Amino acid sequence: MIRIQKRIQFFLNIGLIVSTIACTGQNVNSNEEVTDTQNTTVAEALSDGEKANAEFQDKLSSQQLLTALQTGGHVIYFRHAQTVKDYADQADPNIDLNNCETQRKLSEVGIQQAKDIGAAFTAKNIPVDDIITSQYCRAWQTAELAFGRYEKDPKLNFLPFEDYTDEQVEEMKANVMPLLTAVPQTGKNTVIVGHDDIFEAATGIYPDPQGIAYVLTPDGKGGFVIQANLLPEEWSAL
Repeated sequence: MIRIQKRIQFFLNIGLIVSTIACTGQNVNSNEEVTDTQNTTVAEALSDGEKANAEFQDKLSSQQLLTALQTGGHVIYFRHAQTVKDYADQADPNIDLNNCETQRKLSEVGIQQAKDIGAAFTAKNIPVDDIITSQYCRAWQTAELAFGRYEKDPKLNFLPFEDYTDEQVEEMKANVMPLLTAVPQTGKNTVIVGHDDIFEAATGIYPDPQGIAYVLTPDGKGGFVIQANLLPEEWSAL
């Protein structure tokens, strides 16, 4: 999970690099060592899940992925589209899952992302059966804008905390794994619209940025293969 402390440390480290350069009079035009230091600092600032997301390599080419999706048999897990702000509203004691005004809202960019994703599915003839979302407004609204339908499942909800114990991570994993491993109807795909921490609990990958999707292929034995990830704008380019 993203830790606020890591983000703060990241910017403190960058500031330290800049201050060191200024104090030592280092020539910033000859910046190979500085770049290496910055890259190392960025890597150190990332959580394990963020590193796994950044380092993930697609197993299928764009054309292979499109063909596979058109054939069906996959679970497509979306982190909901972009919101106006990004904060842990699940930990807010005043949140009400039946009241969108108490939750993070999709931004104009996020609304367009969802619409574009849905248009790409139609244009590319990607067949979809079940569309499952969390109970959070930003999740089901993403699905509604993209596909015009959805079914809510509380197993995709956050636990009401900003940071989690190992036991809570295991609880979220146990909740979502049956959805990720369920083999879709023949010739169809399952779409899930959920959240970052839920996916990370099951896969070790923190899905970033908002709107990113991971394509999984259930093996029928309680597991899956993660085939690829796509940003919202990449669907139309398949």
